[in-house]
Amino acid sequence: MKELSQEEWKAKLEKDDQAVILDVRTQDEVEDGYIPSAKNLDFYKGQEFINEVEKLDKDKNYYIYCRSGKRSAQACTILDQMGFANTYNLAGGFMEWEGEKAED
Repeated sequence: MKELSQEEWKAKLEKDDQAVILDVRTQDEVEDGYIPSAKNLDFYKGQEFINEVEKLDKDKNYYIYCRSGKRSAQACTILDQMGFANTYNLAGGFMEWEGEKAED
């Protein structure tokens, strides 16, 4: 896992054609807004979260965020342990995100 600032995360993401954005927040949190094209996998769903992660392509690069950066750091660690090549945690999470946002 690499911990990236907002600027680093956004710059790296824009140049990465193997990027997948993972939002590990709850559905209620996602309804308040999310980073466009993010795939939501609720970290709090435990084994269901693991089951969904197992379906992901381990060769892609995963840019992971949550509300504050704590759950996404834990999610990065889990993906790393499962053999994923590259995981990037958004420092400060969605609370501090200043980039583009989408709403349902």
